[in-house]
This record gives sequence, C-alpha cells and structure tokens, in this order.
Amino acid sequence: MGHDAHETDAAAAVDFKEVQSTERFQELRKRHRSFVFPMAIAFLLWYFAYVLLADYAVGFMSTKVWGNINIGLILGLLQFVSTFAITGWYVSYSNRRLDPIAAEIRHEIEGHEFDKAGNRVGGTTQ
Repeated sequence: MGHDAHETDAAAAVDFKEVQSTERFQELRKRHRSFVFPMAIAFLLWYFAYVLLADYAVGFMSTKVWGNINIGLILGLLQFVSTFAITGWYVSYSNRRLDPIAAEIRHEIEGHEFDKAGNRVGGTTQ
C-alpha cells in the first residue's frame, strides 16, 4: 500500500506537458504519424474502392475467375489479407522505430525517485 502511494507521488510530480515538448517525444510522434496516417489513408482508399466497385461495377466484380470464385470474392478476401499485413507491418515498424524511443522516455519519467515536493532525488538532472 505504501509502495502504491509512492508511485502516485512520482507520477504526480512529472510534468507531462514538459515531456511532450521534448525533442525525443516530438520525434516519437513524428515517426508514429508518418506511418499511421499514410497507411490509414491508403487502406481507406482501398476499402472504399472495393465498396464502390461492389456497388457500381457489378459486372466486373461478378466476373468468374475459377469455378464459382469471382473477382469480388477475391478482392473481399484481400481486404482481410491487407488488414493482417498492415497490422504485421505496424508491429514490426513499432518494434524497430517507436519502442526504443518510447522506452527511453518512459525510463526518463519512471526511472527516477522523487521526494514529496516532486524534486528529483539522485540520478541526472535535465
């Protein structure tokens, strides 16, 4: 119970606005956004293209490819494949490019002891 109170004191002593203004945090946000926004736009375009084709290009989408398999079914299944591929790509990207910076920031915040006034005890000062 006393240990939990100490963690709360340390968390309360962190100025998160100051952390957000640091160069490392800004780099983390830039890297995250440079992956997520373009990928989200690309996926939404792909998804809406599929929906529009299904609605307005029925003849094209019902073109038989093999037996009862048509283009619409193939493109529909590719929606699932692309979702899993994007997820795997994001996990890989995050592990390589985001997590190391996030770990550094987390260590800077959590890796220090604070006194009751919120002053850092021991460790290095910024």
